[in-house]
This record gives sequence, structure tokens and C-alpha cells, in this order.
Amino acid sequence: MSGLVGQGVARVDGRAKVTGAARYAADQEVPGVLHGALVMSTIARGEVLEIDRRAALAHPGVVAVHTHADMPRLNLPNFPYNRPFIPMQDTRVHHHGQPVAYVVAQTLEQAQEAAGLVKVRYRAEDPVARMADVLDEAFLPDDFRDKPNEYSRGDAAAALGQAAVRVDRTYSSPMQHHNPIEPHTTTAVWEDDGTLTLYESTQGVVFARNTVQIAFGMSEGSVRVVSPYLGGGFGAKGPTYPHTLLTAAAARLCGRPVKLVLTRAQMYTSNGHRAEYRHHLRLGATRQGALTAVVSTSTAQVTRVDENVYNGGDSTVRLYACPNVHVRQLGVRLDLPTSSYMRSPETTAHFGLETAMDELSYELGIDPVELRIRNHTEVDQQPDPPVPYADKRLLECYRAAAEAFGWARRSPRPGTTRDGDEYVGWGMATETHTHTVIPSRARLTIGPDGRATLRAATQEIGTGTYTVLTQIVCEGLGMPLDQVTTLLGDTAYPDASLSAGSSTMPSVAAPAADAAAKARKAVIALAVADPRSPLHGVPAEEVVARDGRLSAGGDRVDTYRAVMTRHGRSVEVTGDKRNSTPGHSFGAVFLEVRIQPRLGRLRVTRVVTAHDLGRVLNHRTARGQVIGGVMWGLGFALMEHTMVDPATARVVNPNLSTYLVPVCADAPSVEALFVDRPEPDAELAGIRGFGETPGTGVPAAIGNAIYHAIGRRLRDVPFTQDKLL
Repeated sequence: MSGLVGQGVARVDGRAKVTGAARYAADQEVPGVLHGALVMSTIARGEVLEIDRRAALAHPGVVAVHTHADMPRLNLPNFPYNRPFIPMQDTRVHHHGQPVAYVVAQTLEQAQEAAGLVKVRYRAEDPVARMADVLDEAFLPDDFRDKPNEYSRGDAAAALGQAAVRVDRTYSSPMQHHNPIEPHTTTAVWEDDGTLTLYESTQGVVFARNTVQIAFGMSEGSVRVVSPYLGGGFGAKGPTYPHTLLTAAAARLCGRPVKLVLTRAQMYTSNGHRAEYRHHLRLGATRQGALTAVVSTSTAQVTRVDENVYNGGDSTVRLYACPNVHVRQLGVRLDLPTSSYMRSPETTAHFGLETAMDELSYELGIDPVELRIRNHTEVDQQPDPPVPYADKRLLECYRAAAEAFGWARRSPRPGTTRDGDEYVGWGMATETHTHTVIPSRARLTIGPDGRATLRAATQEIGTGTYTVLTQIVCEGLGMPLDQVTTLLGDTAYPDASLSAGSSTMPSVAAPAADAAAKARKAVIALAVADPRSPLHGVPAEEVVARDGRLSAGGDRVDTYRAVMTRHGRSVEVTGDKRNSTPGHSFGAVFLEVRIQPRLGRLRVTRVVTAHDLGRVLNHRTARGQVIGGVMWGLGFALMEHTMVDPATARVVNPNLSTYLVPVCADAPSVEALFVDRPEPDAELAGIRGFGETPGTGVPAAIGNAIYHAIGRRLRDVPFTQDKLL
């Protein structure tokens, strides 16, 4: 169906999700399954001296209580395993909430009750839980996965000293947690031949399979990971975590399948978080607004056993034209769990950059949009030598969003716009995020009934992957939507991209299109070679596929179904073409806040965005990504804050009643615009990863709008009522 790609097609998996037919990892029915429950450490630093399992083992239904004493020794995988250690391999405790025992029972309730009966005696050491207490111990960590923690070009210190105008500020954000609706879960099933199947809530079935194979020393192909649907991940389910390995080990020890579902509280110590972050940023500029120097020093929490900094400063290095830049990313060791990627991990640094740009605009008396335009660059400045962006349309984003928002009507003076008893503020920020490309393949089968099935070991994490891939295949085959089925989330299918780093579509779209083109060509070849076909003898290049019909002018028409029925067996092809390259997506966000001064009540009431993501594959799902990103940014700016007891290093708000996230009542009006450049002749070239771009600028835009509304500059999120009053 020509032109299907780009249309706002409704989700093909929508009915399954709303009717309950969609099976998530914990929904898989496994005969004879036992249930697991974790016993978590109640200290943050020290050693396990003794574990008394007797009461738990005597509890009805309990099958086993495993500890470091009997847990099999596992190999420590490298990336994508997100811990520098595997729990229950020794007696050392690295953080509060670390697994120290694993209970297996006939029912979930029995396992949970028995877990409460396990008694653990510790040798405790005093933990360090507050970054502010040890900032003088900050250090420059080693490079993280080939990403340097220090970058420089030009002479930033000298340029800053000579700058006509300077902004010198510090910005901060607290520890934050992902909180997907679906908790992390693993069901492990060992077969008699030694192979293992995991029903896993993961953003990367292939990565999870590889990690588990390494941990258990298993051969390639001996582990299968199944995850057809995911109830949210946001980075939390990208790496593989200890609970997966421990559940697989417990199932092997018990000789029966074991299912574990983490509690909401356990998710706060078991699967990563956004690290606490402080950002000292200094900008130098000319009186005309041209940036001459950027000096950025950020500090993020790390642990005593690793020093990975996940909060990158990519936009500080690349977004604006500046000849002199120095960026350092420091770490401070705390007795807390290892942090990880959290949706749009660069947002922490980007919040500081976009707030500082707003502060610079007021210092210079230049409109915030105009200041960004004056510092726009068409060149990626980080490579040496710099490389021009192939196709960057950020300036179009500024213009489109500003016009739709009505930015020209904005009064530049803070505190001068009121509506009744509310102050009204307008703010904006640039949005940007990297995207990567992971080698991927897709297998397409056209059965004897003429229906097509695409299989790929990527995932549907709620973003519309099933739908968009189905659109691509339908358009490539010339087949109606209801004649194509897409199957994802199973390592029995060809290896495909992790759904993280905004990589899914740039990685998988081209292989899906390639498979469709190959399959269409193969079926046409069958038709023109078949004396029974109306297309017999027609040159293959003259045959057009549309709506499931194959035609060559006039009344010479066949159908996929008729061709395949006569053929009597399936046609199967594999697509593996790569058209996209890693890069960046860009955009702009404009928003309005209203503040009731007596109560300090703040509402975000209107948002307009414009984004450049290359070709838009589905306008409906892309808009959904924008709405999700806006809400994520709203939570970052106004609510989310993981609190830790400084004496015990224990998370004190590990639930959704005290860790606040936005709800529907907080949702503003959102208008999403796209600089859409379809390239129908380029076989989906130019696709960019997009999912993490919306939201990157929202926190700064909210802070900038607050300043415009009441003249108070807030530099520390969340922007709670006490900071507004």
C-alpha cells in the first residue's frame, strides 16, 4: 500500500492490550512454577555474618532458602550487566536493599511470608549517603565505554577570562527512579537438555540472553529470552540485573521453574536510577550574544565498586557553536546502588545548559530564541576534525514552534503578565538527544495462505514498534494491514536491536523494509514463472503490488494468496540492510506556566513542540512519544525526588504514594509539530531515533517560564512549592 508509512495508523496491538490478550512476562503460564521472594539487606555497607534459615524452611510450602553458601558461582558479565558484582556470591554488602537470600515456595504468599522469617546478622560499617558530605573527594573517573569523562577544544579558561559577559551558576537534580507500571520480573525454565528459557521484562532480549549465557558459562543458543510486551522500561530494563541471574540459578538448584516479580520497593534498589547530579556551568559571550567559552564541571554519584557516569554532557559539547569548550564529568563515591541509564540521561546536564542560556539572554537583553539562533551550528564540533550534520533542521523547529505558540506576543519583562490572580510565564528550550544504530536482522515469511509474518528479536516497549514495523512491511509488500503480522520479543527470531539509546527504529526499520522488498520480488518471480498465473511471462519489473494484488496493466491480475496457494509452501527471506547511522535528533519546546502566588501553586498549561526526526514513520505514535516526553520532563522538573536517609543510606520513599509522578490531572495541552521530510525513494534512509528527545528541554523550559512569570530563578529541581513561595 503506497504511502502507508508516515500515516497515523492506530496501534495494531491496541486491542490485545485493552482486552488483556497481550501476555506480559509475568502472565506467561508455566506448568509447575514455583515462586521466589528476595531477602534484602538492611544495612548499606558491611558483611553478612550469619543467616538463620530455619524458621523460613519450616514455613508451609517453602521449597528452599538459598544464600551465598549454596548459590552457584557465576561469571561476572561485562556490559550490559549493570552491577560490578553479583549478589549472593560472597558475604559483602555494598548497598541497602542488596539481595542476601532467595526464598522459593509453592505460592507467592508463602514465599513472601517466609522471606520475612529469614534472620540475618551483619557486621555493619557506617555508610556515606549524601553527595554534599564528600564533594571534596570528587574525582575524574576512567572513560566509560569509550566515552571520555573529560573533553576540551580551544582554550576555554582563557576565553572565559576575556569574555565581555559571563554567566557562572550551579544547577542540581536529585536521585530519581524509573517506576514503570510493570515491575521487573523473571520466570526461569530449565529443560532436561540443559537449555534455559527466560520470560523476562527486558528492553533487550538479545542482550539479556548474551548476559545470562556468559554468567552461566553456557554455549551460544542455549538460552532463550521471551518478552513479547513490556509495561514500560525508561532505561530501567535495558541492562540485565542481579534478580534475573539469581532466579535462573534458583530454578536450576530446585529443578523446577521459578518466577520472581520484584516489589515496587525492591525496584528502588535493584534496577538502577538517575544519579544525583550537580552541574557548575560557566558561559562566556560577546555583547552580541556569540558564545566564546563553555566551562562545565559536573559531579554525579557513583559507588565504591564502580565509577560509571551515565549522565553525559553531550549537548554541552555539541549543541551550540563555541570555539572554546572544557567539560569534566566527576564522580563521588557513595554507599548506594549503582545508577544506570534513565530516559534521556543527558537531561541532567542539558537542564543546566538550557537554563544558563536563558540567564545569558536576560543578561544581554536578547530574546531567548534569538540567542539560540545566533549560536546555531551546522557542524558536529566534537569529532576532530568537525563534521557537518548531514541534515539538521533545528532552525525550522524554532520557527515553527515559536509561531504556533505565539512567542512574538511575549512581554520580555518578568512578572508583568497576569491572568486574574495568577502570574503567567512563557519559557522555551532546545531539545536534543543522541541515537545509535545496532546491527539487526528481520525474517519475513509469506505462507501458503498469502499472509505475511515478520519476526525480529527487538521489543515493543510501548512506543509503537509493532505498528510501525507492520506499516513498513505492508508498504513494501503492497499488502493490507490485516494481512501482516509482526512478532517481536523472542530470541528465537533473528537478532535485532536493543530498545534503548533511541536505537530501535534506526536499527530495525531498514531490515524490515529489505525483507519486504525481497519477499515481494520472490513472490512476483513465482507468479511470472507459473503458467497458471495471469501474470505468466510478464517481465517482473512491470508487476505492481498494491492492496494484496499483483498487476501488470489491463486485466492481468493475480494475488499473493493465489500465487502462494498454487506454490503450496512458504517463502522466507531475511532482511539485513543498514541505512541509518548514529546521530542526533533535535527540537524545540515552548510552554506556559501559571503560578498562584499566595499558595505557590504551579500549573503547566500549554506546550508546543517542534522536532526534526528525519522521516516520521507514524505521526500518531510520534505524537505519543512527544506527550510522554513532556510528562517525563514535567515530573523531572516538578515532582520526582528519591530521598535517602543519610544515617542508613536507605531509600525512604520507595513507593508511588511518596515518590510523586505526574498523573492525567497534571497533563497540559500538547501540540506536537514535526519537520517531516519523507524520502520515499531512499528506502527509509535518514530515520533517526526519537523516543528520548521530547522531554530533554522541558525541565529547563519550565524553570525559564517560572522566571518569566515571577522573576525568581530556580536552579535546583524539583521546583516544589517551598521554592516558589
